[in-house]
Amino acid sequence: MSTRPIGDHALLSDCCSAALVTSDGSVDWMCLPRFDSPAIFARLLDEDAGHWSIRPVGPADISRRYVEETLVLETIFRTTGGTVVLRDALALGRRERGHALGTASPGVLLRQITCTEGSVPVEITYAPRPEFGLVHPLLSPVRGGLAAYGGAHILRLSSPVDWTVSGSTAHAQITLRASDRLAFALQATPAWGSEPVRCRAWHVRRRLSDTIDGWRSWSRLHRGYVGPWQNEVGHSGRVLRALTFAPTGAVIAAVTTSLPEQAGGTRNWDYRYTWVRDASFTLQALATAACEKEKDKFFGFLARAAATQLGRGVDLQIMYGVGGERDLSERTLPHLTGWRDSAPVRTGNDAWRQRQLDVYGELLDAAHQTLPPDGHLDPPTRAFLLQAAETAARRWTEPDQGIWERRGPSRHFLHSKLMCWVALDRAIALAPLLQAGERVPPWRRERDQIRRAIERRGWNPRLGAFTQTLDSDDLDASSLMLPIVGFLPPQDPRVQSTVLAIATHLTDHHGLVRRYLGDEIDEGEGTFLLCTFWLAHALALTGHPTQARQVFDTALAQANDVGLLAEEADSTTGEALGNFPQAFSHIGLINAARAIREAEQQPAPPTKH
Repeated sequence: MSTRPIGDHALLSDCCSAALVTSDGSVDWMCLPRFDSPAIFARLLDEDAGHWSIRPVGPADISRRYVEETLVLETIFRTTGGTVVLRDALALGRRERGHALGTASPGVLLRQITCTEGSVPVEITYAPRPEFGLVHPLLSPVRGGLAAYGGAHILRLSSPVDWTVSGSTAHAQITLRASDRLAFALQATPAWGSEPVRCRAWHVRRRLSDTIDGWRSWSRLHRGYVGPWQNEVGHSGRVLRALTFAPTGAVIAAVTTSLPEQAGGTRNWDYRYTWVRDASFTLQALATAACEKEKDKFFGFLARAAATQLGRGVDLQIMYGVGGERDLSERTLPHLTGWRDSAPVRTGNDAWRQRQLDVYGELLDAAHQTLPPDGHLDPPTRAFLLQAAETAARRWTEPDQGIWERRGPSRHFLHSKLMCWVALDRAIALAPLLQAGERVPPWRRERDQIRRAIERRGWNPRLGAFTQTLDSDDLDASSLMLPIVGFLPPQDPRVQSTVLAIATHLTDHHGLVRRYLGDEIDEGEGTFLLCTFWLAHALALTGHPTQARQVFDTALAQANDVGLLAEEADSTTGEALGNFPQAFSHIGLINAARAIREAEQQPAPPTKH
C-alpha cells in the first residue's frame, strides 16, 4: 500500500509522457512512451510497483522548485555534512523551441545530482517494474549502467556508479564532495529492436540544458496575461502544455489513474484521456495564457477525433485516447493495492460509453471560440458540426448521465440542458460559416424551448436557486455556469441568488466548494477545486470581486509547494485527493483570474447623493 500524500509529487513532462517525483527524490510514477502507456514506476499505487530514488543517506532539510519558467525540477537537500542539488527532467527533443515543444521527445528521464558544498553520502535505489508492477525484470550490468529485460521494452539506465543487484532491484551508495556530480539517463526501446544507446555524463548535462532552454522559449511566447496572479496563470499555462500530447494536440485530464476521491474509496478512475466536456473551458484558458497555436491544435484534434456519423443515431462520444482512440474499455489491476488501499485500481474508463448531452455544447462552443466567422471549413468538419447542432436540437429533451458522469440512472440534468442551449446558440452564430442559414429559425425555436424548460423547471423558488436536475430540490455547482456561458445576465436576481445558495450550502468550513451533496455511490468525496474556481469566477461576473478574490485565494492555497493542483481536497484534513495534477483545476484558475481582473477593471458605479 502506498501512503505518500498525493500533493507531495512534482510533475515532469516531455509533452508526450509524464513522471511524478516525491519531495525526497523518488520517481514513483512514470509512463512511457505516452501518457496512457503502462507505468514503468507505479509505487504511487503499490509499494512494490516500482520506483527510482536518489537522496542523501540520513536526515536532510528539503526544498524544491521548478527552474524558472520551466518544468525542470530542482530539489535541494541540506544535511549536517553538506548540500546536494538534484535536477530532474523528461528530455525534450534536441533544440525543440517554442510551439514545437514535445514533437520529437526521445522518451528519456534525466537525473543529475551535484554536491554544492561539504560532503554528502548519497544512496540510490533503482527498482523498475514495467506494466504497472506486473513485470519484475531481469537486471543485467552493461557498459556504463544497467539493462532491464522483461516485457515489451528494454530499459537502459546510463549510470556512473557501481550497483549491487538483488533480484529486480539495484542499490548504490557513494559519497559526493563539493563540485562532484553524477548524471543518469533512463530510456526505453521496444524489446525486439536495437538496444538503447548509452548516455554519457556530458550528454545528460547538455540535454538538461537544452530542455531548460526549450521550456523557457515556450514560456517567452506565452506571457500574454498581465494582471493578478500573473505568475500562477503562467505556471498553469505550462502545466496545461505539459498535459498536452504534442503529436496530436490532445490535452489530458491528469497524468495518473485511480487516485481516489476519498482515501480507501472506490471512485478510482483513469484520467489519462481527453474529454470533450473540458473543451470550451480548456480553450478559454489557453487563450488567456496566450496559447493560440495550442488552442487551434486542440480544436483540430477534437474535430478529427470526434467526427462521426451522428445522423445514424449514435451518441457523440465524451472522451478519447490521446491518439484519437475510441475504445477505452475499463479493466482492473488486482495485483495493485491502490493508494492507501483505495481499490480497485483501474486502467481505461467506461465513462466513454455514457451519454452526456453537454458535449454538444462544449464542442460547438469550442468551434465558436476557435473558428474565424469569415473563414473556411473543410466539408467533413462542417458536416460534423452541423450534425452536432442538429443532434442537440433533437435530443435535448432526453435524460443522460450529466457532467459528473453519474453511474446511476439517467436523469434530466440542468447542466446538460444548458449546454444544449449553448450548442444551438453557438450554431446560430456560426451559421454563415456552416452554410446553414436555413437552419437558423428551427434552431432558434429549440433554443427558446430549452430556455423555457430551464427557467420554469430548473428554478426552485423555495431554494432560491437553479437546481441539479429539472423539478428537483438539489443544488449542483454546475449551475454556476449559467452566467459564465451567457445563458442569463450576471445581474439577473436568480443568478445572484443561485451563486449565494451555492456559496452557502455547498461550501465547506475551509471555503471550498462541493459538486453536490450525495449520490448513488454510498461514500464521501472531497471538495472540488474546479467548482471553487467557478464560484470565484461567478462572483466576479456578478459584481463581487472582493469575495471572488477571497474564494480564489482559498482555492489557490490548495496548490502544493511547486504550484500543482489536485482535483479535490479532503474537507477534514485539506489533503489533496483525486488524479494529479488536474488540468480542470488549472483551467479553472486561469479563467477565474481573468474574470476577476476584468471585474476589477470595470469602472465603479457612480456614488448616489
